[in-house]
Amino acid sequence: MPDVPVRFRGRHVLVVVRGIGYKDDLAALRRSGYLQEMKPLLVGVDGGADALREIGYQPDVIIGDMDSVSEETLRSGATLVVHGYADAAAPTPGAERLDDLDLEYATFRSAGTSEDIAMLMAFEQGAELIVAVGTHSSMIEFLDKGRPGMASTFLVRMRVGPILVDAKGVSKLYETRVRKRDLLFLVLAAFFTLVVITIISDPVRLVLRGFLLPFK
Repeated sequence: MPDVPVRFRGRHVLVVVRGIGYKDDLAALRRSGYLQEMKPLLVGVDGGADALREIGYQPDVIIGDMDSVSEETLRSGATLVVHGYADAAAPTPGAERLDDLDLEYATFRSAGTSEDIAMLMAFEQGAELIVAVGTHSSMIEFLDKGRPGMASTFLVRMRVGPILVDAKGVSKLYETRVRKRDLLFLVLAAFFTLVVITIISDPVRLVLRGFLLPFK
């Protein structure tokens, strides 16, 4: 576990991966007020960091092999953690890219996936809650992908399960829509309120009489 200058303990941590439905779920979290009220620590997994910037937020931590993150985002000031192979002798492409860009970084070596180590880092550093967007979650993804790393994903979910909330499908579960019927009721209620005020308010009646006087 690398030592990074970011405080996880006692905070909500939003882990963003550019998986299926991530845009809708991020938009739903923003509309709900969660991002503004809870101010979670923002962790972008590779391109997930760009996804955060697309909705107007700066990632606090970027984790991954750095192959799908824009250079602009890498230079945004986030703490960079390169996902390295478990074998220390194996080359680390992400580190090579950051070296070329002259950027400082830490290295997290693991046989799992980048989203796994993002969750493990948050969990081991004492996060209060982990909210996952765009991550793998279904049994098909765990067992039918034919990727060795998915076994790690399954085990990591078991490890961090008590504090993990998957935001997948939030946008479908709850949508903030204003129905036409509700809007009509609102307009009628406002009109009724104005009528009542006009009837019971002497100053208003006096103004109306003064306005209508020239027409008589």
